[in-house]
Amino acid sequence: MKKTIAIGADIGGSHISCAAIDLVSGKIIGETLTERVVDNQAQASVIIAVWAEALSSVLDKVDTKKVKGIGFAMPGPFDYVKGISYIRGVAKYENLYGFNITHAISSSLGVPEDFLIRFMNDASSFAVGEAWAGSATRANRSLSITLGTGFGSAFISNRIPIVDGPEVPKLGCIYHLPYRDGIADDYFSTRGLIGRYKSATGKDLDGVKELAELISSETIVSDLFIDFGDKLGIFLAPWLKRFRAEILVIGGNISHAYNLFGDVFENRLIKEDCKCEVALSELKEDAALLGSAYLLDDDFWKSVQHALPLM
Repeated sequence: MKKTIAIGADIGGSHISCAAIDLVSGKIIGETLTERVVDNQAQASVIIAVWAEALSSVLDKVDTKKVKGIGFAMPGPFDYVKGISYIRGVAKYENLYGFNITHAISSSLGVPEDFLIRFMNDASSFAVGEAWAGSATRANRSLSITLGTGFGSAFISNRIPIVDGPEVPKLGCIYHLPYRDGIADDYFSTRGLIGRYKSATGKDLDGVKELAELISSETIVSDLFIDFGDKLGIFLAPWLKRFRAEILVIGGNISHAYNLFGDVFENRLIKEDCKCEVALSELKEDAALLGSAYLLDDDFWKSVQHALPLM
């Protein structure tokens, strides 16, 4: 029987999302989308047990004879070739340090030896999902970014993440690039926006949604979003031009407030002589699921292996 189904799994800071994906159509199958809350401070065995339970729930809803394997969208640091976590110093999943996730998941699920388990960086998975079945399907060259807890990014050429060479920054991402007194991740993220609001007002907010809700009552909020869009355009334009990106796809929680900074951002790109198309993510949270499931496509897997050690 031909195996045309892959399980995509997106590992977030406090949850796992997973679903069965049809590798032919590039769509989530039926009602298989499953989410579980995860205590990221728990012992490794507890975390793995929650992940395995969620994955089992998905497998129970499909013909397992058609399932090729599981693809994980994982945050780093992580050995995406061997399936070993090296997350440390970020107050999440630290008890998984040095843990072989491949062996743990295989054992927990009791899957046969030929059942494949593969891994890719979460930002790369998001970008691949958009290139395969989302907003960037029409483009050969794209940059996808996620504006949220962090500043995720991946440069994509013909659905393959580009992680080295003169056209992209080191590691094929931009969060670590120097910006102002720190790095880009410090500024183009939720904590950056909320932090600048607190510096201006002395008030604490939970997130960007709460900040956006103040737009009509506090002038500083409008100023912050305008500044965010303008500076994001200045920062991204050189890399979009260097990579010759045909489209920029924007996702993440901050993208839900795009109406507050999008015009300023796109006008700045024009001023910087950057003609790249801009689109919001069509797939949103599903993009990483689809991208991780795409690891089970044989041609993609052959093409992406060289990039995995550099993610």
